[in-house]
Amino acid sequence: MIDHSGLSVSQFQRSKEFYKQALAPLGYALIMELPAAMTGRSPVAGFGERGKPDFWINEGEANTPRVHMAFAAASRAQVDEFYRAAIAAGATDNGAPGLRALYHSNYYGAFVLDPDGHNIEAVCHKPE
Repeated sequence: MIDHSGLSVSQFQRSKEFYKQALAPLGYALIMELPAAMTGRSPVAGFGERGKPDFWINEGEANTPRVHMAFAAASRAQVDEFYRAAIAAGATDNGAPGLRALYHSNYYGAFVLDPDGHNIEAVCHKPE
């Protein structure tokens, strides 16, 4: 099981605001932020649920190739809400909400590109 993951972003403040808005429908919030003086290299921000950050961003050169991150959604409605929030926060569409039967019959996901072009997904595996 993965405990936490993260990615590098080119514009820390912009990406921090993007993820605050885009992940809110999934119950994620900004939980922790550390300045460069504390990390020894760049500021970092940790997002998660129930007080535990499990998704981190750090300022730097955006990962190449770009990263794909998929976040679990509790319902198909949450996937739809994530997609709307992400687009409103400046994401680029990379796959509107819908069934992706090539994965399995209940795979309902939505894909967006964050400000650096990382492929960010919300997915629900439950039947409607």
